[in-house]
Order: sequence, then structure tokens, then C-alpha cells
Amino acid sequence: MNHDLSNILSEIDGSLGIITLNNPDKHNAFDDTLIVDLTAALKAMEQSLDVRVVILSAAGKSFSAGADLNWMKRIASYSPEENFRDAMGLGTLMRTLHDLTKPTIARVQGAAYGGGVGLIACCDIAVGTQDAAFSLSEVKLGLIPAVISPYVIAAIGERAAHRYFLTAEKFAASEAYRLGLLHELAPDDDTMDDIINELCGALLAASPNALKEAKSLIAAVANHAINDALVADTAERIARVRVSTEGREGLAAFLEKRKPAWIKASLP
Repeated sequence: MNHDLSNILSEIDGSLGIITLNNPDKHNAFDDTLIVDLTAALKAMEQSLDVRVVILSAAGKSFSAGADLNWMKRIASYSPEENFRDAMGLGTLMRTLHDLTKPTIARVQGAAYGGGVGLIACCDIAVGTQDAAFSLSEVKLGLIPAVISPYVIAAIGERAAHRYFLTAEKFAASEAYRLGLLHELAPDDDTMDDIINELCGALLAASPNALKEAKSLIAAVANHAINDALVADTAERIARVRVSTEGREGLAAFLEKRKPAWIKASLP
């Protein structure tokens, strides 16, 4: 199943949902149309019963080179209220991607600037080529990376954010890997696809419900104090998952030395 939403291509291939930024002539730069279309494509993937893993990729030489110049010219004349509404559109996109209950993988090549870094940070896993380049260049334009900041800071840490938010330096894929923005580096596109295929295999071998619960668990535990309430919450979560349909099936499959039903349903 394929859908074309202007600057976005959306495809379902078996259990994989593949969303491609598809404006290579403009290096997949952000504008209000791309934001709306990408948000819609992500929501459709969330609702699809077939999709178990979502891959976010980009056509052409660049993942995303930041904001489109024509869009920036338009928003320069917006009122404060119009600017807020516009910024909330981007905020909705980032939160939609971050909060997707299904695993997400970013496939990154070339330039990833501004909002492009935000998209990568919002994904659960990110794989990039060694020649990818990154920048949070907003301060050079008198702006700040505000809407993407919660996700980028969570990905690279507060200390690194102080450097790259303030200097707007371009940094290499090796630095993005060191900081944790990228999980894997690949010498070329083919190797990157091989890595992503292996990751998809691992994700499809896992219980769909457990993956959803694991993402919820991370959000509930990260940066929270370890106290009685948190301990009780984690105990409640595992107790609930143990008696779930997939929890019971997974344990039974392990004891019976067979594959669980969700693997038979999704893999050859």
C-alpha cells in the first residue's frame, strides 16, 4: 500500500511502515505542508493494524536541511498568534513521532539540520552514514531550537546541548554517534539498509504489546526519582504484562521451545 502526500511518500511493506521525506530538490527542507503531511502519515502508521515498525527515511542527498527559505520568509511576517500556531504545528509533529507506540527507526544520510535533528532525536533508533552531517544552526538566524529541544537534549544530553545549541557548529556523524544521537554508523547506504534490516528483524521477533509497553516504561522511568511510587509503578507494569495474552504466549513458547505466535504471523 502506497500513499503520496505531497512531500511525503508513505508505504506499508508487510509489517514495516516506511515514510520517506520526498522533496530532494530542496533537500527535504521543512515547511508547513511537510509538517502537516508528515504528521498525518505518522498517525496513519500508528492506526494501521499491519504496521509493527516505522522507518523514517529521506530521498536524495540529504535527510533534511532544516527550514525551507520560502517558509521562513512567510513566517517572518506572521503575527505573534500566527507564529505560535505555526510553531505548535511543528510541536505536534515532533510529539506525534516521539509518542508513537510502535518502534521507530531513522535512516539518515547527508545533511540533517535543525528540525531534521529533531526528527532523528524523536525516533527510538537512528542509523546514519559516515558522511552524514548535523547542525543546530538556529542561533545563526537569531532563532532558537525551541520546539525540538526536549527531544534533542534527551538524546545528546544537557552538556552537549550547551555547545551545539550555542555555537551552531556543524558536527560529523562520528560525533553524533559519540553523543548518542546515532546508534549505528554505516560506510554507505547499502550497509545502512543491512543494519536497519537486522534491527527490524529483532523488533519483529519481539512481542508487539511488549514493545509498546517498553516504550511506555522508558517514558515513565527516565529522569524520575527512584521512590516508592516509581517502584510500585514498575511492579504494576510487569504484573499486568505477565498476565496479558502476549505475556502468557511468550512464556508458553519459551517453555515449549517454539516460536511465539506473533513471529509466525509476521515473519516467513
